[in-house]
Amino acid sequence: MHRDSAWPVAAMRITAIEEQPRSRRLKLVLDGGCAVPVSREVLARFTLLAGDEITDGRLRELEEAEAHHLALSSALHLLAYRPRSEAELRERLARKGVRPDVLGAAIARLRELSLIDDAAFARTWVEGRERTSPRSRRLLASELRAKGVQAAVAQRSAEMVDEAGAAYRAALKRAAALKSAPYAEFRRKLGDLLMRRGFEYETASAAIGRLREELRGGQGREELRGGQGPADGEID
Repeated sequence: MHRDSAWPVAAMRITAIEEQPRSRRLKLVLDGGCAVPVSREVLARFTLLAGDEITDGRLRELEEAEAHHLALSSALHLLAYRPRSEAELRERLARKGVRPDVLGAAIARLRELSLIDDAAFARTWVEGRERTSPRSRRLLASELRAKGVQAAVAQRSAEMVDEAGAAYRAALKRAAALKSAPYAEFRRKLGDLLMRRGFEYETASAAIGRLREELRGGQGREELRGGQGPADGEID
């Protein structure tokens, strides 16, 4: 907590409790000009009013309570924006200058409230990718590990994915736009897309063939039988 001037060593009187512009926090103004920022929630917990006396020890308790309150509030704000792994949350709070002991207490409280759970986070991540940007199990597991999720948890979550279906859905929109393109171009561009999404050659090739047949009907099957695409082992 910021202290605006020298910290008192004896009991002092709270001369005023003031609003802080553009902030949800208040300011305790003490004898001698000291000012102590404090959240409304912590102030209510300490039941302090203008005119009360407060000792140095009580001020330090207030300071600790405020530090814990701010850390938990910051964590809840981050989680409200989107789900996060525990490692992500720790890193963001540390960047905000939260002390290690306060950070640890905030994480423990969030676990108690079931607001952080890396297994649940990993499932949510995979489900979100499946809805908006399908990709391979391998790439999904890599993304989760990069977010601090343990390898075993990341792998279990990625195994939820049906790779053949994911490859098909990943290329579906692009394939529709390429419906009239020559087969070689169709195959090359979709192959590039699916490789970037982490799919192996066999999975990508099967998805491309299925899409071409569906979009072109009998003509698509003739193209595939006619060998107009690249040689075996190649997508582009």
